[in-house]
Amino acid sequence: MEQTRAGEYDAFVAARWSVLFHLARLLTGGDRHRAEDLLQESLVKLWFVWPKVADEAPEAYVRKVLARAAARSARRRWWGERPVEQLPEVVAAGDMSATVAERSRLEAALAQLTPQQRAAVVLRYYQDLPDRQVAETLGCPVGTARSHAARGVARLRRLLADVIEPVG
Repeated sequence: MEQTRAGEYDAFVAARWSVLFHLARLLTGGDRHRAEDLLQESLVKLWFVWPKVADEAPEAYVRKVLARAAARSARRRWWGERPVEQLPEVVAAGDMSATVAERSRLEAALAQLTPQQRAAVVLRYYQDLPDRQVAETLGCPVGTARSHAARGVARLRRLLADVIEPVG
C-alpha cells in the first residue's frame, strides 16, 4: 500500500511539475532558483500529507503552500544564497527573443507588486481560480482577495502601459 501511494505521488509530481513550477516562478517574480526552492519545499510538505489529500485536491494544497511560502520568503532579507565567480553556460535554442523579452517584462512587472497582490493576480488570472479559492489559498476574506487582485492588475496596467497599443 505504501508503494502505491508513493507511485501516485510520483505520478502527480511528474504530471503537474511544469505547471506548478511556472506558478512558483510567477509567485517569486520570475526568480527561477527561488521558484525551484519554493516548489521543492511545497512538494516535501505535500509528501507528508499525501495520504490525507491525495483523493481530494493535492494541487489546491500545493497552490496554497506555494502562495503562503512565497509571501513568507518575500519578507525574508536573505535566502542563504552565495554568489559564484562563474555562471553556468546556457544552451541556446532558436530565436525566442521576443517571447523571452515579453515574459521577462511581465515577470519584472509582477516582481514590483506586493507579495499578496502578486499571489492574488497569479492565482486569479494565471491559474484561473475563482475568488473564493483565491481567498482560501491566501487565507483571507474574499473581499480582500478581490482587492489585492484588482490593485495588482491596476498596477500591472500602469507598469506595462508604455507598450499597450490600441487595437483597430
